Amino acid sequence: MSAEVSWFSALCDDDYEFLGVADPALQSSWEHCRNIALTAESAGYDNLLLPSGYAMGIDSIAFAAAIAPQLRRMQLLVAARMGEMWPPQLARQIATINQMLGGRLTVNIISSDIPGEEKLESAARYRRTLEIMRILRDLLDGKGVDMRGEFFSLTLDPPRIASAAGGTCPPFYFGGISENAREVAAQAADVFLMWPDTMDGVASVIADMRERAARHGRTLRFGYRAHVIVRETETEARAAARRLLSRLDDDEGAKIIARSLDTRSAGVARQNELRDTSDDEGFIEEGLWTGIGRARSGAGAAIVGDPDQVLAKLQAYQDLGMEAFILSGYPHQAEADLFARHVLPKLDHGPLFPGSTAPGSTAPESAAPGRQGA
Repeated sequence: MSAEVSWFSALCDDDYEFLGVADPALQSSWEHCRNIALTAESAGYDNLLLPSGYAMGIDSIAFAAAIAPQLRRMQLLVAARMGEMWPPQLARQIATINQMLGGRLTVNIISSDIPGEEKLESAARYRRTLEIMRILRDLLDGKGVDMRGEFFSLTLDPPRIASAAGGTCPPFYFGGISENAREVAAQAADVFLMWPDTMDGVASVIADMRERAARHGRTLRFGYRAHVIVRETETEARAAARRLLSRLDDDEGAKIIARSLDTRSAGVARQNELRDTSDDEGFIEEGLWTGIGRARSGAGAAIVGDPDQVLAKLQAYQDLGMEAFILSGYPHQAEADLFARHVLPKLDHGPLFPGSTAPGSTAPESAAPGRQGA
């Protein structure tokens, strides 16, 4: 059973040797994030998530355009924050980058507020996100838009670049476990992304999302966003996890978490719950360690173990229905190499959407039946 295996380029000031201890050499920059991307390309990963945050790090869209000509086979999963751009302009940017990549672009949809403006309540923000996703899909599918919505009133032909880039909307990856997020995903996403959870928690969410999508006449595919710490032995992997936290000041960790824009989301609340109910070493279940969440908002747990243990954990998620993994580790370039040497060759893997052909309203026949941010 094949799965898409992606890595993560730390565009949002999220790279450390010791969690919570700033290192200028690992700060987000064009050079550092490019090096992570090129390491992932040469190591054999299928895709690369480019995260986005308004205040932190560097811009995902600009970085994607810059790195695209340097990649020969790997796809890009570019995060786009729905509250920050005019949808037709975002459609042109997506189509342009997709052309530069030869059709290898995928898009991580982030339901965000507009920086500097009063925040929308959750239900309204997700309704706006759904309108934007529909505008983007129509324009990138080469269709005109005639919308009189709650947030957008547009009559517009598709940009020429959309057809030049293949005339098909790149796949939308989307996450979030709140009621509002789940409904948007069921109606408009191609891949539903989850942050780390217990095996039972993952199974429950997948079952719920399959049922929701079916009510809209659709199917979803599923992806899992997690960190990983793999070493030759379990003892070494656990020691590496402890070392990662060995210089963390809890007050500094709290400040890092507070900088994120999603600290009050349902997904973050679930990550906090997992961490609060973990054992004395931070494990919530075998192989799933929650320590990273002490200085990181968002995906806050890592798969920890020797190569066979990490492989078995990933395969267990596959058995539940996961078809894509977006992995990361600290420091990102070094851990990308470790996972690529110890685990990646043992996985049957490849792009979830070869050529980035999105299924639109219905997933391909090969799809499994059916946020979150970075």
